[in-house]
Formats: sequence, C-alpha cells, structure tokens
Amino acid sequence: MGKGDRKSKKGKRWRGSHGKTRPKKKSSGKDHKGKKNADQEKTA
Repeated sequence: MGKGDRKSKKGKRWRGSHGKTRPKKKSSGKDHKGKKNADQEKTA
C-alpha cells in the first residue's frame, strides 16, 4: 500500500493517474464562461 500500488490514492498521486479511488475534478464551465462573457460585454 504505497507508491507502487495502482489502486491506492497514494499510488494514483505518484503515477499521476485517476480512477475510482482518485476521481478527476469536474470543473463547471458555466461559471467561467459567464464571467468571461460579462467582462467582454463591459469593454465592448
């Protein structure tokens, strides 16, 4: 249960992989796009 273990969180971090024990964070694109568009409208 260390760096070489593919199923543990520590092993996933060490390898830089994701899976059941270390899922990827899903970023919500709505917030970012909304702020970006609002900034563009102010300058236009």
